[in-house]
Amino acid sequence: MTGTTRIPPAEISGFKGAIIKRFARKALGQVPSSIGVYWHNQKVLMTMAGLGGKLKKWDACDEQLKSFAHMAVASQVGCTWCLDFNYFEANNLNLDMDKAREVPRWREVAVFSPLEREVLEYAEAMTVTPPSVTDEMVAGLRDQLGDAALVELTAVIAFANFTTRPNVAMGIESDGFAAACGLRPLAQPTTLTS
Repeated sequence: MTGTTRIPPAEISGFKGAIIKRFARKALGQVPSSIGVYWHNQKVLMTMAGLGGKLKKWDACDEQLKSFAHMAVASQVGCTWCLDFNYFEANNLNLDMDKAREVPRWREVAVFSPLEREVLEYAEAMTVTPPSVTDEMVAGLRDQLGDAALVELTAVIAFANFTTRPNVAMGIESDGFAAACGLRPLAQPTTLTS
């Protein structure tokens, strides 16, 4: 659950704040702690939220693959907020929750298809610094997904990095969305990965 953020949350106030709080409560059951931190710069908050909303409209790539990729980035970067939220969202989208639960230890379990494993590996390869994406990774995914879906998947992974890293830097942690709706806890890796 949420600890102390490195930038104390601001009071979410005014007409715009009331709308955001109402929308968050309706969609999520609560106002995420991250909104208070980002409220210090509402242009940043609105741009990130707006971009995230636009990504949800993309439909060239399978939703489950995109969800797993985002969770893989969150797990690798250590963004407990993003990992928890995306697990919660996977439930709302009726995705395979047994697989979603295992994303943090995808290398250790046998529940993922070969394509899902390639997507998870690609997400991690894009996330390390410097990125370690290979020609073979792209060629394999391109053959299976097609160009439009691969471009979309790549952009979703880039967006995941765009959102996870600032949360970690600012100390924004899980708000317990998954626990609040009764989901089993996410699996934890039993081995360290690089």
